[in-house]
Amino acid sequence: MKKQRYILCLLLTGALLYYAAPRLSIEAGGLEGAFATAWIVLATFVIAGNLAGLLYSPSKGVKRAKAKSVTPPKKRLRSFGN
Repeated sequence: MKKQRYILCLLLTGALLYYAAPRLSIEAGGLEGAFATAWIVLATFVIAGNLAGLLYSPSKGVKRAKAKSVTPPKKRLRSFGN
C-alpha cells in the first residue's frame, strides 16, 4: 500500500514538474526568481523523500523472527490494605 502511494506521489510530482518547468524562470530577478527556485527545490525534496521511502522500505515478504524472551511476572513491592 505504501509503495503505491510513493509511486503515485512520484508520478504526480513528475507531472507537475513537466507542466511547470517551462513556465518557471530561475534567471528572473526579484520575487519571481525566488519563487521559481523555491518551487524547484521543494519539488526536488518531494522526489528525494519519496524515492528514499520507496527504496528503503522493508519488503513485505521478509519478516525477522523475533526471539520471544520470557519475563517472569513482576512481584508487588507494596500492598496497600489488601
